[in-house]
Amino acid sequence: MTAPVAGHLCVDEPAGRWVVLATVLGSGLTFLDATVVNVALPQIGEDLDADLGDLQWTLNGYTLTLASFILLGGSLGDRFGRRRIFVAGTIWFGLASALCAAAPTVEVLVLARALQGVGGALLTPGSLAIISASFAGEDRSRAIGAWSGLGGIAGAAGPFVGGWLIEVGSWRWVFLANVPLAAVVVLVAVRHVPESFDPTASHRLDLPGAALGALGLAGITYASIAAGERGLDPLVVATGTAGVLALLAFVLVERRSDHPLVPPSLFASRQFTVTNVVTFVIYAAFGAVFFLVVLELQVVAGFSPLAAGTAMLPVTLLLLLLSSRSGALASRIGPRLPMSVGPLLAAVGLLLMMRIGPDASYLTDVLPGVVVFGLGLSLLVAPLTATVLAAAPPEHAGAASGVNNAVARTGSLLAVAMLPALVGLTGDVYRDPEAFDSGFKMAILICAGLLVLGGVLSAVFISDDVGKVTPDAERPEVEHCYSCPVDGPHLETVRPAAAGSGGTRS
Repeated sequence: MTAPVAGHLCVDEPAGRWVVLATVLGSGLTFLDATVVNVALPQIGEDLDADLGDLQWTLNGYTLTLASFILLGGSLGDRFGRRRIFVAGTIWFGLASALCAAAPTVEVLVLARALQGVGGALLTPGSLAIISASFAGEDRSRAIGAWSGLGGIAGAAGPFVGGWLIEVGSWRWVFLANVPLAAVVVLVAVRHVPESFDPTASHRLDLPGAALGALGLAGITYASIAAGERGLDPLVVATGTAGVLALLAFVLVERRSDHPLVPPSLFASRQFTVTNVVTFVIYAAFGAVFFLVVLELQVVAGFSPLAAGTAMLPVTLLLLLLSSRSGALASRIGPRLPMSVGPLLAAVGLLLMMRIGPDASYLTDVLPGVVVFGLGLSLLVAPLTATVLAAAPPEHAGAASGVNNAVARTGSLLAVAMLPALVGLTGDVYRDPEAFDSGFKMAILICAGLLVLGGVLSAVFISDDVGKVTPDAERPEVEHCYSCPVDGPHLETVRPAAAGSGGTRS
């Protein structure tokens, strides 16, 4: 079977749709797993006798390795083939999911979640880089919109899927469900996704940078979670300080390396830098919200796991209906307005969620906030992703995708690690509805403030000159997207049959 040619695909053609399907399903694995576990946390805590710190590590063990190695994953894809690394990461993710399902103790579960994160770090940047390399012009914008929207749907659907799996089986089914989905992703990718490379990339890997980044995030995460239980004792202070020093050393190594994980030229673009700052702030809020809301619904409002998951279903539906349109709108008018209004609208939704409490009514206390929050999410996600890629040098598509994903995961990681302790949610408090409700409301106020900050930063610093796409209809020299100029990464293509075996480049 002959592969479609990367850089010349159309979204409306079968070859393009196969690529979108493979990348959406692959990234959907990581998006889904980032939220599907949330609804299972009370059951995991009861079954494995875990306190809130253990539950934080169940989430953060995954997010930590995902954020730490996602830059390495993007770098590996640029160097050795984006499809090859994408497929390897998907297989790794499926095997680690099976280990999570079999975990006999919370310690083993956290370790398996960390291994899951490594697999996610390999496949996540590859999914977006494959789209950027496979499509050009307006088709690229449409494909990114579909990827963002459908991937966001996977994340938002996680609580619903998790609740259903728990009710029909157990929390272990949440992880087992990843295995057959991973197999489908591998099959579609091997058969239908064109291989692409960055031929200018060095084949040397920045292992010191990867190690320092992982150590830095691990130190800060441990100190943030442990501080809630132990206070600022010498071990917590030493670990946190070591984490900060490791991240500072990471910056120095990247500036001096001739093969960095993060090319310094990326940050020569103010738009790229600002968009990543906005990403950090906004995804910090999102990470804390998806962690706490589902717990609030079960612990305080008395919802079952399935009901708590179903409560977030309107977010899924809104993302499905609106994200692609939001991406198309941003490509016409520029990203500033959607990236400014989206976070503010989501912040209003969070303020409405403060009505959730004991014996909350879904229709009057939960649904309004969820709908408004979903509208804000739908307006924001696709323009933000497209703006990051448009602001980066095209030859660094994989690295740019990796940086933005790392920033998003790091924001979520640190929020889940720090915010509960700041608002008094520590120890076994998730078994005390009154105490949990008080801390939840304070945390929601903080998250709403973060979203407002993200909206203000977008309004002030985001430029409409980056991310706006001139429609093909306005360029008479372009008759069909197969003849569109390739303004994406410099590419080399291989046939799918050669995947994993070295391949024959053409």
